This record gives sequence, C-alpha cells and structure tokens, in this order.
Amino acid sequence: MRIAPFARLPRPLRWGARVLAVLLALAVLLAGTVTWTVRRSFPRLDGELPLPGLSAEVTVLRDRYGIPQIYAGSPRDLFMAQGYVHAQDRFWEMDFRRKTTAGRLSELFGPSTLEVDKVVRTLGWRRTAERELPLLSEQTRQALQDYAAGVNAWMGQNSGFAQRSLEYAVLKLTNGAYTPEPWTPADSLAWLKAMAWDLRSNMDSELERAIYAFVLPRDRVDQLFPSYPYDRHRPIVAGAPSPREGGTRAVASPADAGPPAASRATPVEPGGTAAAVPGAARALAGAARALRAVPSLVGTGGADQSGIGSNSWVVGGAHTATGKPLLANDPHLGPRIPSIWYQAGLHCRVKSAACPYDVVGYTFSGLPGVVIGRNDRVAWGFTNLGPDVTDLYLERTEGDTYQAGEEWTPMEVRTEEIKVAGRAPEKLVVRSTAHGPIVSGVLGDARDAVPGAAADAGEPASRRTEIALRWTALDPGRTADALLLLDTATNFEEFRRAASFFEAPAQNMVYADVDGNIGYQAPGRIPIRSEGDGRWPAKGWTGKQEWTGFVPFDDLPRVYNPAEGFIVTANNAATPAGSGPYLTSDWSYGYRSQRITERIGQAVAAGKVTADTMSNIQADSANLLAPALVPHLLRAGVPGDDGGEILAVLRAWDFSQHRDSAGAAYFNAVWRHLLRGTFDDELPAGSRPGGGGRWYEVVRALLDKPSDPWWDDVRTKDRAETRDDALKAAMAGAAGELRAKLGDTPADWRWGDLHTLELTNETFGTSGIGVVEWLFNRGPLRVSGGSDTVEATGWNAAVGYEVDWVPSMRLVADLADPDRSRWVNLTGASGHAFHPDYDDQADLWASGGWTPMRQTERAVRADTTHTLTLRP
Repeated sequence: MRIAPFARLPRPLRWGARVLAVLLALAVLLAGTVTWTVRRSFPRLDGELPLPGLSAEVTVLRDRYGIPQIYAGSPRDLFMAQGYVHAQDRFWEMDFRRKTTAGRLSELFGPSTLEVDKVVRTLGWRRTAERELPLLSEQTRQALQDYAAGVNAWMGQNSGFAQRSLEYAVLKLTNGAYTPEPWTPADSLAWLKAMAWDLRSNMDSELERAIYAFVLPRDRVDQLFPSYPYDRHRPIVAGAPSPREGGTRAVASPADAGPPAASRATPVEPGGTAAAVPGAARALAGAARALRAVPSLVGTGGADQSGIGSNSWVVGGAHTATGKPLLANDPHLGPRIPSIWYQAGLHCRVKSAACPYDVVGYTFSGLPGVVIGRNDRVAWGFTNLGPDVTDLYLERTEGDTYQAGEEWTPMEVRTEEIKVAGRAPEKLVVRSTAHGPIVSGVLGDARDAVPGAAADAGEPASRRTEIALRWTALDPGRTADALLLLDTATNFEEFRRAASFFEAPAQNMVYADVDGNIGYQAPGRIPIRSEGDGRWPAKGWTGKQEWTGFVPFDDLPRVYNPAEGFIVTANNAATPAGSGPYLTSDWSYGYRSQRITERIGQAVAAGKVTADTMSNIQADSANLLAPALVPHLLRAGVPGDDGGEILAVLRAWDFSQHRDSAGAAYFNAVWRHLLRGTFDDELPAGSRPGGGGRWYEVVRALLDKPSDPWWDDVRTKDRAETRDDALKAAMAGAAGELRAKLGDTPADWRWGDLHTLELTNETFGTSGIGVVEWLFNRGPLRVSGGSDTVEATGWNAAVGYEVDWVPSMRLVADLADPDRSRWVNLTGASGHAFHPDYDDQADLWASGGWTPMRQTERAVRADTTHTLTLRP
C-alpha cells in the first residue's frame, strides 16, 4: 500500500511540510528554467558560424580563459569579427553603455533613471559623438562601420530575449516591449565621452573648494588642498629639457604652490566674492547635485577621488635581465562585473601596408581596436594625466538670456524628448551659454547640497545665478583616430603621432619598443586661460577667465630614453614646479609613483629587473603615510589597552597592507576614525574626507601642529582638543570597532576581513532584489592594498572599508619575447552570468597572479582550447 507523503506527521507539521515541498518543487522548476535561459545565451565558441559581409573566412582562437585571438585577411574582416565577438560575450554591457551615453536609460528601466538621462542629455555626449564622426580619418570611420556591421550580424542571429543574455530575460519581466536597435558608429564614439567624463580630473576638487568656502575662511580651505610635495615625490619628467631634447618647453605659468595673483581676484572665493554673488550657493548646490548624478561607467562615482588613478612605468634594457625593456600598467577604475576591459588579439594573417594589425591587449566592448597593449614592435600603457580641462562658470541669467560683459545675450536652447518605459515621454529644455550647458538647474533647485544655500537672497525675481560647465570633451575631437594609430605604431615618432590625436581624456602614455627604446608623452586638449588657473568657479560675465586656446602638442611633456633608464607615471606631477605650460595644481600627490621609483631603484641595486620584479611591484601594498603617523600613535597610546596587545600589533607591523595583516587592519581603522573625528565636525556631509593621498598630505602637515584648530572638536564647547586628544580618541574608537567586528584578540584581526571587494553587476546587481543580485554579483573577495598604495584597492573612509576602486587589470609587456608578456583581468572575458569565463580570473587577480599573454600565432595555437570559424 502506497503511503501519501507526510501522512504520519502531526497536522501542523504536515501542512508545513506540504508548503515546503511545493516551494522546493517550484525552486527546482525555476532552477531548470534559469539554467536553460542562461545557457541558451552562451556563445558558440567552436565550429562554424556565418558572418555575412566577410570577404574571407576569419578564425577565432580562444584559450582556457575564453580570451579571443582573431585572425583575418583584411581590416574590414578583422573589425567585423571583433564586433561580432564582442557582441557574443558582452552585448548587454554594450547596449547598456550606449543607452547611458545617449541619455536613454529610462527606455530600459523607467522613471528610476530619469535624473541620469536628464543630466547626460544636458551634457550632450551623444550629440558630440555624432559631430565627431565626420572629423575622423577615412580609415577610422571604416573601422567603426565594419565593427558595427559585425555587431548587427550577431544581433540578427540572436533576436530573442533569452538568446542575447540573462539580463534581457530579467528585463522582460518589467519591460517586455524593449527591442535593441542596430549598432552605429556613434554608439562606439559616445563611449569615449563616458571614459573622458570619469577621468575628467579636477572638477570635483573645484566644486569641493567652493562648497568648503561657504563654511570656512580661505586659509583653512587652502589647508585642505596642499601643494604637491616636489621635495619628496619626483615628477614624471625630472628635468625640463627643450622640445628637441624630448621634453617640454618652459613657459610662464602659475606656480603650483598657489593660484596666481589674477586668480585671487576673479574667481568665486571663500567668504568674499561668493557671498557677494546672489544665488551663488544655490547654483553650486544645483550643479553639485546634477554632476554627481551622472553614472560612473569606468570610475567610482564618489565625491572624493583624491587617491584614485593608475600606475604605469617602463624600465629600459640597461636595467633588465633580458637587455630589452619591460613595461607595466594597471589602470585604477571602479570595480564591476563584467570587468570594464575585454582582452583580445587582432591579427592580419599576413601583415602588410594594406592590413597592418598584429596587436594584443585590452579593448572596450563597443569600440574597435585595442586600447592598451602591444603589437609586434611596440608596447604602451596609460595613466590619467589629470590636467584641468573643466571650468565652472557662474552666469547671470534672466530667462533664456545671460550677461556677457555689458550685454545680455540669447542662450542656445533646445528641447529633448526622453522616452520612459511604462509612461509618457518627458520633455527636457537644455540651455547653454558660450561657456557650455547650464547644469545647475537640471534636477531642480537643490538648496540642501551646500550649507547656506537656502539663505541666499537678493537677486531680482527674474534674475538668477546659474552654473555653466566648460569641458574640453564637449568639443568634437579625434581620439578614436589615436587608438587605431597606436595599434599600428612601429616606433616612437609614430607613437607620438598617434598620441597627438588623443584629446580627451588626457593621459600619461608610456612607450617601449623591441629596439630597446623607452619614452613618455603627455597628450590632450588642455586649455590656456586668459587669467586664473581654474581652481575656483569663475564669474562668467566678466570675460576675465576665458579659454583663449589650447596648449600645443609639441609643448606638452615628453621624454625619450632618459638617462636614468626608467620612467614612472602614477598621476604624479608631470614636470617640476614652474616648468612647462600650466596643466593643473590638483595632481595626485605622488605616493604611488615615489614608491614605484624606490622599488625600481632597489631592484636595480640588487641585480637586474625581470617580469617577476614588475609583477611584485604591482602587488606592493606599503602604506606610505604609516612611517609618519605610526610614531605619533605609539607615543599617544591606546586608552584601555591595559595589556598592550594593540600597541604590540602596531609595533610589529611592517607597514604593508596584506589581507592577512593585523597591523593594517588596526592602522586603517585608526585612520578612518582620525579623519572622521578631525574633520566631520566642520565639513559638509557630502564632502567629507575619503582618505586618499590628498588627506595624507593634510594630516602629515597637521601632525607638526599639535594645537591647530582642525584638531579641536567644535561640538565640545567646554574644551579645545589637541592633536594627542584626537589621536587617542581615534585609537580608542578603532579598537572598539574592531573588537566588535573581528573579536577580542588583536593579533587575530585581519585587514582582508574588513577590506572586501564585491563584484557588482552595474545594472541588475544593484536592483535591491536579493535573488536577482545573486544571479549577477560575485564575491566578496578578501584583498590586500589600500588607497594611494601601489596595489591600489581604494576605499572611502567616509563610508567604510569596502573596496570602491581597483587595479582594473594588470599588464607586464616583455619586449624581449612577444610570448613572455603577462596579463590578468579583474573578472573574465564573458558578460554572461554563470558562464565559466564570467569570473574565472577574479581569484587570480585577487592573489596577484597572472596568465600568459601570447602574441605569435604559434604560441596562441599552443594555448587554444576553442576554435571558431566565421565564414562569409
């Protein structure tokens, strides 16, 4: 006799068991459905597939990490295949990126992304990209067209939601009417605007200065923006040779120690000019709110990015074991899954003038060519130069006119229609002055973003003060030309010619070639101002701080085969103080670059530099503030540390920030509490210290001033705290926090238990729905490193210890052997959740590992695990 399940259980348990059984059955069915949906979108990696439009067969070889090496007989076939392969692995990412850069996210996600679309439409990224297309060379335009043809061929073969990716299947639940349109060249170019925006340099500092100015006098604001420490941290180009010697021409420019006299008179300044301009605080509040609403597609999106940057350096053959150069690069960008980068090789079957590509490196899905990497002759890498290429202008406006001198001039006005999934479209009126789009009123009257904004008054009802943004990347340029020219460069002059087209974002570009040469070039479209240095918002109606032109390319810093035999760039100052054209006063403060320089010097003194040396330097986690701060901490002592356990941990610490370090855990907790205790009482909530290199310099200077007002907590009315009071409070607070989080034994505390990396999908990974986030997100990973450390796993002290920027990839190019280079990506090649290549490099990346980077077809085929033939 068959017994019904659960029949012998008591009635309440029987009902509970039946419900559980139903839930389990549904879970099994759901799992099966999800598995079928997920696998249906996985790309075909072996066999043959048609790609209409090809002139001949194309071969795609993939290694065990799914990294494709593409072999074709012509540039057209090569870029068509690259578009096809990018779409195979990353089409959702590409579609999301183009919707973001066009201000059309609301077509996907409805009203929740409307603010983003309003700001991006106001900035006009897509409009600028469309204006750039006719400026490009015929070769670049053809590559963009061919790439788009490959993407569209893939789209035509994969028209269903489930065929494209899991994200489309999830989107269908709320927006089943959405259908992606064909890919266009402008879709590719608009991505370069997003990259330029995230690497736009000092605009956040300019806003932050102005925001601080409403609560602090000028001298205290200046304390929070120290000068670059040239006496301790060397610039990229150590001397200032003439252009013919490979350096930059020395011209009159503001000293980095402070703004020139003119800029003290004309910008909006603390306590004076700003207060005298009716509506200035409200306008800055609106601008801050709008500009911070723009999504960060490669950066972190945080207000404090003072430690974010990248590392790249090159060592000449005189110092290497092989006698040929070694080049390293690891750009520091926001973490996400899939990674920002996509590894690939592009090879002409027979390299010739008609088909000149034999290049391997990191690409962006959505863009043809290789961005960073090497070809058979040269290798190159990037870090952000960080020049001041944005200015905020206070504009006096009345309706759709603005004051220019004594005249009132009509604005340029256009109306945009934003389509919104699930509801009627919305109209957006975009207004621009000669300086650029008005950004302060895009998201309404944001009075709470700046202290004192709500109190502004005095302007006539019809007149307002608004903020216009001037930014070089809003002018059409030819950066796309630079990328393909880099891919085919064979010597330093061709490399420099490619760099001359790299207008935005301005980068430090390092170079090495197989003949043993090394070099550096700073390109970019960098403004020359009639007055001032761009550090403070300017009064737009005066005409005194206008852009009068751009720094000539031949006047920008460069060096070729320097006497010291190596070049280090890590967002540090490009040239010595006072030399060369004025670029910025807001450099990163050189902690990473100086540590790299020291490590190279140590390696050279001990013998010869190898690829392992370069990788070990990339993994260097030394905290370079610790030698200055720890002696003060040891002297101050930890209140309540009766057994001395905490001080013992601190004394034993070697200043490295390995994920298993107890000393790093405690020191970084103290650092966070010290920043909060010292500055949170006086700084606005949205602009508090994140803890990068700028704050290293601020606190380093304060350590020598035990009674400086910053040490005093203004919230305590009965006493004035000193440095040692602040240090003791921070140490006690950190001890209490770590005991609560990590246990009562300080020796067992581990930095990696606090400093974790969540690999978050940039769309559904933040949906707020646990099961959906589980589908797409991975981690957490315990990681080493920290802010403004060579192993730059950044964190924001105002928020927590979790990682918010990372070395987004690592590359070591060996110019002695094309098959001995090495690389690693943050996640993996695939953008398909649950695909084996979705996150198969993540653990390797977290442990400082790498995988071989092959160049020759012989070596590529030896590593091949999948072979796909694309046929006409």
